[in-house]
Amino acid sequence: MGPGQWRELLLDDGQLELWDEHIAPADPLQFFDGKSYQERIRLAQEKTSGNEAIEIGRGLLDGRVVAYGLFIFKFMGGSMGSVVGERITRLFERATRERMPVLLLHASGGARMQEGILSLMQMAKTVSALRRFREVQQPYISICLHPTTGGVAASTAFLGDVNMVEPGALIGFAGPRVIEGTIRQKLPEGFQRSEFLLEHGMVDTIVPRGQMKQQLSNILRLLTSGARESLSRGAGPQHG
Repeated sequence: MGPGQWRELLLDDGQLELWDEHIAPADPLQFFDGKSYQERIRLAQEKTSGNEAIEIGRGLLDGRVVAYGLFIFKFMGGSMGSVVGERITRLFERATRERMPVLLLHASGGARMQEGILSLMQMAKTVSALRRFREVQQPYISICLHPTTGGVAASTAFLGDVNMVEPGALIGFAGPRVIEGTIRQKLPEGFQRSEFLLEHGMVDTIVPRGQMKQQLSNILRLLTSGARESLSRGAGPQHG
């Protein structure tokens, strides 16, 4: 599904107040792999009618204000470069200032190779912003879609207070073929799929897309009411 379809599925009236759309990708390495990086960006923008591989903003979910982010897989495989990392960082920073819960839907092939080490730096940057967000005791719900892999899986994807996945999704760092080729062993049936991860304690719940909004609404109601009660009793930030 495209970004508009996800908004219609999860957000009230399908409405999202977009943030930080002005941040645009540069070409720091002058990368060329048969096409220039700038040409690949231009083609991805034409294909998706968006300007990067993530959109962030403020929306309502059953009347509750949420800071919302969605990776756009059709934009260069949802890869995380400097702009994606900056937008995720700003998503958590704004949610921290305004004390909003965060919903972040992941769908990515990982770090963007055309930006080299600058893309890998986004892993630490986004996780650091998430760590600061914890101080305000608002929930962070991570939703992993098919596929969620590489540096994105190794950063924010598995760090939710609740980690929700869709059925049958491929989720993990390296793909099964890469792992089998490296360790020269046959992997278990269903390895790195949602059901395997749930069975082995890596995620909390598998939810079909049509049920996500109701499940998210229930989770937010429970977690935000708990946060309010904790703060009203004067409890300080909890570190886990």
